[in-house]
Amino acid sequence: MIHKTAVIHESAKIAQDVQIGAYAVIGEDVVIESGCKIGENANIQFARIGKNTRVSPFASIGGEPQDLGYKGEKTGVIVGENCWIREFSTINRASGEGNNTIIGNNCLLMAYTHVAHNCELADNVIMANAATLGGHCHVGFGAFLGGMSVFHQNLRIGDMAIVSGASAARLDIIPYCKAEGIPCLPVGLNAIGLRRRGVDKATRDAVHKAIRLLKSDEYNTTQALEAIENEFKGNEFVDKLVEFVKTSKRGCGFKSKKEFFQGSQEEE
Repeated sequence: MIHKTAVIHESAKIAQDVQIGAYAVIGEDVVIESGCKIGENANIQFARIGKNTRVSPFASIGGEPQDLGYKGEKTGVIVGENCWIREFSTINRASGEGNNTIIGNNCLLMAYTHVAHNCELADNVIMANAATLGGHCHVGFGAFLGGMSVFHQNLRIGDMAIVSGASAARLDIIPYCKAEGIPCLPVGLNAIGLRRRGVDKATRDAVHKAIRLLKSDEYNTTQALEAIENEFKGNEFVDKLVEFVKTSKRGCGFKSKKEFFQGSQEEE
């Protein structure tokens, strides 16, 4: 059902069962797939919204990027299936001809979250209230970003990492860790998150030890990666952690060994 006060651009393609609330604006070049619910006063333009996604009142999707280099080129936003974009969230479209800001499937963006231009969120990401991503950030599968946390442009947040609220990051956040602070740095293993995703105890222990080696005062990063590869070669999760660190362009910050051990005990 489409409310009579909603404003729908003639180019929009909307599945028959989509619900659109009062005073919502569905702008140019929008596709809304089956099962979606668009709340009152939501604003969507230059975007594709996947099946069964909910957009709450006053959310804004596809607005111009906050990028001084943007010159009006054709770009967009792609939102996956089964997402929930809550009140007053903003997802800006990309800059650079033909590019998209991408939100994966099963993502939850709580109220007042901001996803800047050219960001890419993998599946099952949760951003708590007022979490903010700068442009060109990449957020890995199953990551959780705490409320009012902020992230510098061009950084990466690894799979199944959890970041505490009110943190501020300018370096990459490694996969599978708990991270916190200003600057935001890993302080332990996201054991609960890994367990909830079905990662077995042996694998969790291996990842935990790998992170401890990376944080150890006895090794520099190159030496730690060497030791990890020698001990855990062929472990899918550890291999992904190693590859993440090796390919980091912004760098991955680590705290001292003492600080890590104080905050890294696996919670049961």
